[in-house]
Amino acid sequence: MARSTFAIAVAWTALMILTAMVIDVVQANVGVNWGTMASHPLNPHIVVNLLKDNGIKKVKLFDSDSWTVSALAGSKIETIVAIPNDQLESIASDYNLAKDWVKENITTHIYEGGVDIRYIAVGNEPFLTAFNGSYVKLTFPAMENIQKALNEANYGKKIKVTTPLNADVYESASNQPSDGQFRSDIHDTMKDIVNFLNRNDAPFVVNIYPFLSLYQNPDFPVDFAFLDENGKSINDKGKTYTNVFDANYDTLVWALKKIGVGDLKIIVGEVGWPTDANKFANVELAKRFYDGLFKKLASKKGTPMRPNEKLEVYLFGLFDEDMKSILPGFFERHWGIFRYDGKPKFPIDFTGKENDKLPVAAKGVQYLEHKWCVVKNNVKDLRTIASQIDYACSMSDCTSLVYGSSCNNLNHRGNVSFAYNMYFQMQDQSVEACVFDGSAEIVTKNASVGNCLFPIQIVSTGQRLMTMNIVSFVATVLVGLVLSMYV
Repeated sequence: MARSTFAIAVAWTALMILTAMVIDVVQANVGVNWGTMASHPLNPHIVVNLLKDNGIKKVKLFDSDSWTVSALAGSKIETIVAIPNDQLESIASDYNLAKDWVKENITTHIYEGGVDIRYIAVGNEPFLTAFNGSYVKLTFPAMENIQKALNEANYGKKIKVTTPLNADVYESASNQPSDGQFRSDIHDTMKDIVNFLNRNDAPFVVNIYPFLSLYQNPDFPVDFAFLDENGKSINDKGKTYTNVFDANYDTLVWALKKIGVGDLKIIVGEVGWPTDANKFANVELAKRFYDGLFKKLASKKGTPMRPNEKLEVYLFGLFDEDMKSILPGFFERHWGIFRYDGKPKFPIDFTGKENDKLPVAAKGVQYLEHKWCVVKNNVKDLRTIASQIDYACSMSDCTSLVYGSSCNNLNHRGNVSFAYNMYFQMQDQSVEACVFDGSAEIVTKNASVGNCLFPIQIVSTGQRLMTMNIVSFVATVLVGLVLSMYV
């Protein structure tokens, strides 16, 4: 009996060790993108604790904001800091500015118990066709100057310079991965960058979005966007593909191979699924996508072209961001695994073993008062306040009201109240923000309807006044115009 008990104990211990190893393997290769394009961003220290509570060991930032980066000190979280596109010209043209940037944004944080900075992302998707070539001649020189400055500061071996690129930098005329090659208009620049990465032992960072394949092409097979192997397979030179993620990744592998660096390390800088503001953007499909992704990571299988490679990915994103541009689509503000306030949206098993549980929510979050702004009951003809809806939506976030969204089923009065409340919350519940020519009132009864959340905004100690650019403003106004047609 004692022997049997001992054997059980040994087996149980071995199982626990194996489980821990699986968790470590998966989580060691999973990071998150921490964006801050929000009207009321969470305190960075709250965010860092959230990352630690959920065992997230890697984070990718979109700038080098000192308050954000400093909050990571002592956390042992591997960090990617970034240089935004609008700084590329100055960094590329003036080496002294590159040196100053490294001193202010890297050296400051490197000390015993400081920030574990691993990469510097120079630009963000700088070769998007939407930029009309604005950054094509700036990105590589900026990378060279930052690398030179890092070497001079003796950080060049530990901290690597790269640039996150959208998957549109390569293409395949036949949609077969083996036909993959870099775009002809940037081919020479890509060759310079790829050789630079290879010389400096730095990774190629690519953003892959299966959701966009579905969103942009109405004929795209839905199941092929997910990684649960339910998609119809395609064959390419003896390699079988059951999902667009693998096919996209291997298109890049072929492009690299043709340029002479087929074994260059690849990091997926952004991958995820939005949860609102489109018929394909919802919690159920997001969960399906992440379940498949984590199961793939847990299997330790790579892609058909690199079957033994442990994939390294950064999920996009950590939070919903209510001030992101919606020009690419209304869903842009809903990529978060967590809501704007750090509450999880759905169960996730980071181990890929289908042991679903809700991620740990952010702790210490403070909310504004339990108050909502809604349309008055005595307003009978809603058409008379259409301009008020336009204004409210142009200055807040009404994307949850568009077709296919979580609040799409509200009636006309509900649409108006939602728009009013979003503006009211964005303005920190100011009494003056709930007037709308006398058509609105403040209530203390929760105005949420079914699955449609009428949020209460958080108290944001790090709130920054952010001004929307004209393009983003005009795009946001479109939401109000769409809604005004229904009242």
